[in-house]
Amino acid sequence: MTEAAETIRIAEEDQMRADLYSFLSALLAAPPDRELLAKCVRLKGDETPMGNAIGALNKLAQAATPGGVEREFNDLFIGLGRGELVPYASFYLTGFLNEKPLAVLRGDMARHGIARSKGVFEPEDGIASLMEMMAALIEGRFGPPASVEEQREFFNRNVGSWAGHFFADLEGAKTSVFYAPVGTVGRLFMQIEKEAFRLSGA
Repeated sequence: MTEAAETIRIAEEDQMRADLYSFLSALLAAPPDRELLAKCVRLKGDETPMGNAIGALNKLAQAATPGGVEREFNDLFIGLGRGELVPYASFYLTGFLNEKPLAVLRGDMARHGIARSKGVFEPEDGIASLMEMMAALIEGRFGPPASVEEQREFFNRNVGSWAGHFFADLEGAKTSVFYAPVGTVGRLFMQIEKEAFRLSGA
């Protein structure tokens, strides 16, 4: 985290949004280690649809092992040649990797001062990367926190058009067990964000 980000204070609601984006990013970037699984175990749900999904993730995390979840992660996203799901915006929107949605995202990244990390060679429009970018824009990791208008534009152009479909697919994927409630949490969160941005722009 940059020094600028450390001194910035944002609204509690925005911090909660950023934390959920970061949490989803961590779960989707790589198989969760023991520390991340322990974080899932500490989650508390309630009787709302989101709370029920979080409760399901809590129970699955209690019984999960890093090795078992890694096998599920590989089946879902890597596979022999290709996993069950291809978690990239270009693929979801065009059927191919490295297409126009990636070019649009790269333009938006440049405008916000976001650069791909050294040593990372995957396309930037992966779901984990986009979740982390949304968290960073909210928290102000690349300068001042993005305004609601800037967040809405970035979300609508790069996330809202496909991420909900991805999370629904993850929720119902044949090899999803631990990741099924992750899909539910993501799908519901994308619905909440889309509606909130719609209302903020009305």
